[in-house]
Amino acid sequence: MSLLVLNKRDVESLLSMEQCISLMSDALASLARGEVVLPLRPIIRIPDSRNVYGVMPAYSAALKSIGTKLISVFPDNHGTKLDSHQGAVALFDGTNGSMVALMEAAAITAIRTAAVSGVATRLLAEPKAETVAILGSGVQGRTHIDAMLAVRPFKRVIVWSRSTEHATELVNAKRKTHDSQFEVAASVEKAVTVADVICTVTASREPVLKGEWLKAGAHINAVGASLATTRELDTDTVKRSRVFVDRRESALNEAGDLLIPMKEGAFKAEDIVAEIGELLIGSAKGRRNEQEITLFKSLGIAVEDLACAHWLYERARAEGVGTSVEF
Repeated sequence: MSLLVLNKRDVESLLSMEQCISLMSDALASLARGEVVLPLRPIIRIPDSRNVYGVMPAYSAALKSIGTKLISVFPDNHGTKLDSHQGAVALFDGTNGSMVALMEAAAITAIRTAAVSGVATRLLAEPKAETVAILGSGVQGRTHIDAMLAVRPFKRVIVWSRSTEHATELVNAKRKTHDSQFEVAASVEKAVTVADVICTVTASREPVLKGEWLKAGAHINAVGASLATTRELDTDTVKRSRVFVDRRESALNEAGDLLIPMKEGAFKAEDIVAEIGELLIGSAKGRRNEQEITLFKSLGIAVEDLACAHWLYERARAEGVGTSVEF
């Protein structure tokens, strides 16, 4: 059996942010239509550390594909030569069960996570939004800038990071590829009080964003926290917002940004307005007016990785990219 192997360079050369945003829209809509089998991901927490290892399987009837992402998340890798997210996506043919491809997962994760935030921003941000704040200067900070500017012509991009040096490096790099005005914020408060859209992409276990700082009409993409015990948003932020998710079941089992306010009695499961896919297929409505605050809680779900892997496999075969090995 021949197996196609795609490394990080292969993935990045084939999968543009614009293409991935389109793929994520289709994948989330397919999920909302009931065409996807998506069990909760089992997570192994590495003792005495912040590190985790996860297994993320999915089946798509629309794509006739099965896939599993095997991923380690080691937050302390930030600032080193290693990505915080490392692993592989295994792609199987959904009609005969054969394994057809193995792909580097960090590149897929970096692009598709930001692309989903792009989809949510396109659907939920106030149409006149001009300023976006990026909280975090790692891999997701970089790709989220690309995603935000792919869906809206933001005039101003403000980056905050615990490391001013890292934020400055990111801003200087993006000035070379985008025409927006870029700047580094001295504090989270200074970044978000003027922001129409906010992306939280930190590795923080405690809130970095406070609801009292939010301006009317703001939209938030909460991305960095993916465990039930961690959060980037304080309870007031959640209370002030109309909340949307990538998937209800995942959010109610894994999203500390929502689960912790639930334990405090400040939020209920039924307060989740809709999944993003439900907005895409027209079964739910998003923003109602220019004053309300909207919040998209992103966890990252396996159908997103599967959709990317399926598309990458077809594209790589057509263009002769990757390495075929006998397996």
